[in-house]
Parts: sequence; structure tokens; C-alpha cells
Amino acid sequence: MNLRSAAPALAAALLFGASTPLAKLLLGDMPPQLLAGLLYLGSGAGLALLMVLRKLRAGAAVPDVRIPRADLPWLLGAIAAGGVAGPVLLMFGLQRLDAASAALLLNLEGVFTALLAWVVFRENADRSIVLGMAAIVAGGLLLAWTPGAGLAFSAGAGLVAAACLAWAIDNNLTRKVATHDALLIAGLKGALAGAVNTAAALGAGASLPPTATVAAAMSVGFVGYGLSLALFVVALRNLGTARTGAYFSVAPLFGVLIALAIWPQWPAPAFWLAAALMALGVWLHVRERHVHAHTHEPMDHAHRHRHDAHHQHTHDFPWDGREPHTHPHHHAALTHTHAHVPDIHHRHGHG
Repeated sequence: MNLRSAAPALAAALLFGASTPLAKLLLGDMPPQLLAGLLYLGSGAGLALLMVLRKLRAGAAVPDVRIPRADLPWLLGAIAAGGVAGPVLLMFGLQRLDAASAALLLNLEGVFTALLAWVVFRENADRSIVLGMAAIVAGGLLLAWTPGAGLAFSAGAGLVAAACLAWAIDNNLTRKVATHDALLIAGLKGALAGAVNTAAALGAGASLPPTATVAAAMSVGFVGYGLSLALFVVALRNLGTARTGAYFSVAPLFGVLIALAIWPQWPAPAFWLAAALMALGVWLHVRERHVHAHTHEPMDHAHRHRHDAHHQHTHDFPWDGREPHTHPHHHAALTHTHAHVPDIHHRHGHG
């Protein structure tokens, strides 16, 4: 693996991490569930605009991309788990739990994501990947730890842990549809989840804040949730679930850096140790080299690609030669040997 392959996951973590302190600035102006809904609505609306602009730029050169009906249950399950259930569970958990303990528990998302990927979905992992994941999670725990603050089990802790499990399920289900257009997947998740959470908040008696505040929340949601989620889907496509989840677990580190820029103060020693552990974890992942003879089964999907060793196909529409580009395409059976990770083209078993 190289750093270029990891870049979308790290960029997703940066944008999501930056959204946390920015959302904190907005939280005093509206209830948490309404803010969550507006963040997701901003994500859906912004990505929809990007899709329109992309279509206008491409014209008729590339056909429309869609989610096949057979894959819709995976996407709807991901939206229900991560877009609806996860935020609601977190909000109820935060009502019963202090912020430091909640931040500590939120690191369970990366652990649950990797465990589901390895145990349930049979994604391969070697020793360096497991050690890298452990280093990143340890860094996240250290980053969230508050000296003298205990973490006894409580109903609030259980709810936050359940939210992390919901997001882990979301991550693994989203991988099932990551072969399709990232903007479309992320846009649908944002629009549907945002509509549900906003409607629930308004139905519970919340009122919309001033227009400027709504616009600010939706703008943060577009960048920190929309663009971040689209990059996360690209990372799922390129790296697999566990590796993407591990890289995304460095988001709290980016969040702390942004928070320090907004509220300047010298970081505690634990911050530097946490940063070192996360850097070690990323390095262990980047240095991975997994090579063996493997066979690609025939498959059809649509995603952004170049005509490389895995994409040797013709076009049944006018093409101006520009790459990378997005369109539905077919993969014929292929057997070869090269270094790879469990991306969308390498979901095979190991003997």
C-alpha cells in the first residue's frame, strides 16, 4: 500500500475531524438532534449540487450512474444504521454521560468496524494491519482520556457504545455499495438521514434558528459530512473496510488540532504521545505489502477509474479520451499476481 491509496481516508478524517469543533460553535443555537439533521441535509444538498455540475460539465459523454436495485437494501441498511440510529443513540447517550467519557467511548467505532470486517465479512488482515489498528485506537483513547475521570458502565455508556456499533454496521454495509458512484451514495445518505433527523427534531418541538445559522450548519455538514463521506466511500473502494476505519480513526487528532487553532492553548503531553501512536499506526498500514496469485471474478459496476490493468474495456458511448472517468463497466475474469489490498477488485478468499 502507498500513501496515495490512503489519502482519501485521511482526507475524510481531516474534514470530519474539523467539523466537530465547528459544530460545537453552532450547538448553542439549536438542539443537538436538529443540528445533526441540518448537517446531514447540508451534506445531501451540497453533493446533489456537485452531481449537477458534474453532469453539466460532462454532458452526454458519460451515462447517468445509478444504484442497482439489488444493492439498495445494503444502502438503506447503512442509512438506517449510521445516518438515523447512530446519531439518535449518541444524543440520548450524551444526555446521561459526561463529554470526556463519551469521547473515550467513541473510539469504539474503529474497533467495531474492524472486528465486523474481519469476523463477519471475512476481510483479510495481516499482523502489521492489526498492530497498526491497535496503535491508532490506543492513540485515540489517550487523546480522549481525562486524568482522574472514571468510566464506569452506565446506561449512557451503553447508548454511546451502541451508537458506535451502529456506525460500524454502516461502514461495513456501505462497503457493499462502494463499487458505485461515491457522490451518489454519500448524497443519498445525507439527504435521507438529514430529512429523518430534522423532521424528528421539529416534530419534538424544536424550532429552526435564524437563516444564517441554518446556512452555517448546512455548510459545515457539506464539508465535514458530505465531502468527508464521499471520500470515505472512495477509501472503502480502494482499501477495504478495516483499513479505511483505521485511517478514519485519526479524525479526533485532526479535531483537536482545529480546536487548538480556534481556542489556542499548548497541548498536554498526552496529545503528543497520542499523535505519535497514530502516526505509527498509519505507517504500519502504509508499509503493508500483500502479494499472491489471485483470480478476479466477472463483475459489473460503476466508479471513477482509469484504463489500468484492472480496467481494459471498450465504451458503448462517445468518449473524448479523458481519464479518470465514471461509467458502468464490465470486468472479465482475470488471474494475475501483484501487491494489493481488499479493495473492490480484490474481495477474494485466502487458502
